[in-house]
Amino acid sequence: MTISIESLVVGPLENNAYLLTDTTGHHVLVDAADEADRLIEWIAGRTIEAIITTHSHTDHIEALAQLAAATGASLYAGTPDVETIRARTGVEPTGVWDHDTIAVGADLLRVIGIVGHTPGSITLVVPTEPATTLITGDSLFPGGVGKTTSPADFDSLYTDVTTKLFDAFGDDTRVLPGHGAPTTLGTERPHLGEWRERGW
Repeated sequence: MTISIESLVVGPLENNAYLLTDTTGHHVLVDAADEADRLIEWIAGRTIEAIITTHSHTDHIEALAQLAAATGASLYAGTPDVETIRARTGVEPTGVWDHDTIAVGADLLRVIGIVGHTPGSITLVVPTEPATTLITGDSLFPGGVGKTTSPADFDSLYTDVTTKLFDAFGDDTRVLPGHGAPTTLGTERPHLGEWRERGW
């Protein structure tokens, strides 16, 4: 079993929304970020079983309430970010964190909690071929980790990304970030020391 992934860029900050589909036609949307009408048009004719939000920043949840209403999908987000998402959108996702899974048909997405960009950011481990895919939200990009607002937050984010992603997955693992182009862990791994030294 494997999952296919489509993407659509939405909103002024060019957020990536991802549509995950298993081999039996089950669908999950990751980050109902913005431009609800475009997202609804994109998924037309497909039943969305779940909408997963990678973190609580406004640019990643602008269309969440509208997509929730349009699809009737189950909603998920990192447990520490749930209350912020509820306050900002009026909808309340089910909280998930390390070792939790979310079904896409017969397949399972594994959840990894990554603290630092927000308290409840999550990365999704997606079973794809020929290598695993990580949907990292704004925790990991080509060229560095996500934005943080204090040295403590950077230390937390860098540590989680290093130990939970780079130490746990191989170089061929694909990374799909919340903005911008895909990369791989192998492409980014040689630069971990630079990121630590510069502090962002």
